[in-house]
Amino acid sequence: MQFCDECGSMMRSENGQMVCASEECGATADQDADRAAEFTSTESQSTDELIETVEGAEFEGKPTANDIVCDECENQEAWYTIKQTGAADEPPTRFFKCKECGYRWRGYN
Repeated sequence: MQFCDECGSMMRSENGQMVCASEECGATADQDADRAAEFTSTESQSTDELIETVEGAEFEGKPTANDIVCDECENQEAWYTIKQTGAADEPPTRFFKCKECGYRWRGYN
């Protein structure tokens, strides 16, 4: 992965050149032929890397947690998913959704 020297955004390969993904910046850089095979340009992120944040999104099929309490309705059951949001040496973040009222929050270990 290569980042823009001007603004820090990710760069993508276009016609043998690296182009800044930021529309405001638009900087270009020569593509290093030796490293070109290391870069993969995609238009979108795969869904397995996304964190569910859409209002009304379902957490069905995810495990439940009985050791937590919803701050909104005090229900003791919630769906949750775990994502590594920090560095590899930091604990993962748990994202909760109350089974009763649908309230969402994060839990840090």
